[in-house]
Amino acid sequence: MRLKIFYILFFVFFFNTIQAQSTASKQITKFTIAAPQLDTLKTIWVYLPKDYQNSQKSYPVVYMNDAQNLFDDETSYIGEWGIDEYMDQLTEHKSIIIGIEHGNKKRLDELSPYTNEKYGGGKGDAYLTFIKNTLKPHVDVTYRTKPKAEHTTIFGASLGGLISFYATIKYPDTFGKAGVFSASFWFSENIYDLVKTTEIPKSSRFYFLVGSDEGESMVPDHQRMVELLKSKGVNAEHIENHIIEGGKHNEALWKSHFPNAYQWLTYNNTQLITND
Repeated sequence: MRLKIFYILFFVFFFNTIQAQSTASKQITKFTIAAPQLDTLKTIWVYLPKDYQNSQKSYPVVYMNDAQNLFDDETSYIGEWGIDEYMDQLTEHKSIIIGIEHGNKKRLDELSPYTNEKYGGGKGDAYLTFIKNTLKPHVDVTYRTKPKAEHTTIFGASLGGLISFYATIKYPDTFGKAGVFSASFWFSENIYDLVKTTEIPKSSRFYFLVGSDEGESMVPDHQRMVELLKSKGVNAEHIENHIIEGGKHNEALWKSHFPNAYQWLTYNNTQLITND
């Protein structure tokens, strides 16, 4: 009996050890930075291209929300996006990826630009001010970046998609492009009002994606926003719009479609992969 218990404990320990192993690429580093706008410290994940150390090139930058879910199974909620694995295999069209950890219990507050009667929130502007006034200047000084808005993308899913879209509308001089996956447009009608009353630069670019099985309001909300942008005069060539049949609100959907969005946003449709 003791031997049996020993083997059971051994295999439980061994399994948990394997499960807990980091899957992050060696190209990933982290640093902590004060976020005075949020009265907190933020952990930032940095992906540098494989050729970064052996070149003098400057790179576009993609700022991504919810860093815990991007690079590492160990820290992810229900599976990572595999951003580092995808970037590692690129031979061209490379970027620096900056992942910003969400604030756990404060995530909803940070990633929502408006308050919701049921859920609260509404500190999205403070979060974005942290990125543009504190984090981005630090990144641009520390790394060889292309700092202009035309080379700066912000990307996220769910509330992260909402705040990424909002950032590109509200702060176009900082964020020229947005990856908008499964955006929580339902959170507040104010996001539509903002677009209606804002002059959107002709250079802004938007990659939209939503799954058909994410909830009954997701696709209509998504389509409504796309049509609103077009009515505002945004060039159709600057909007990429995908509704994924059978797609659910999860990391598996977002992981599988990140390569398309990345290529379209950062390198103007070159090498666009088709896997819808």
